[in-house]
Amino acid sequence: MCTPAAPPHPGAMNAPMQSRTTAAYHVQAILSFAISGTALAAGIAYLPVGGWTRAFLGIGLLYTVTSSFTLAKVIRDRQESSDTVARVDQARLEKLLSEHDPFKVEGV
Repeated sequence: MCTPAAPPHPGAMNAPMQSRTTAAYHVQAILSFAISGTALAAGIAYLPVGGWTRAFLGIGLLYTVTSSFTLAKVIRDRQESSDTVARVDQARLEKLLSEHDPFKVEGV
């Protein structure tokens, strides 16, 4: 007679993802972005050049900022996707190991 295998530990797939950044790092990143963007915008505004040149540099600044956000989102999405796949693979492995009984004899 064989006994049923124990289920995987409770909450194996329900465990929330832990944040890898601290609050101080988060604040530093926001301040760094805000200060650098403001300094560059002020530098463009006070350049001794014509309006068309200033407008071109301003649009370049906006394009760089939006591209940075897009790149960060793509990298984050790719990382979350690989984390999700790893968690699904881990759950499958836990299920397989919980169902495996090395002492089970087939046909008896």
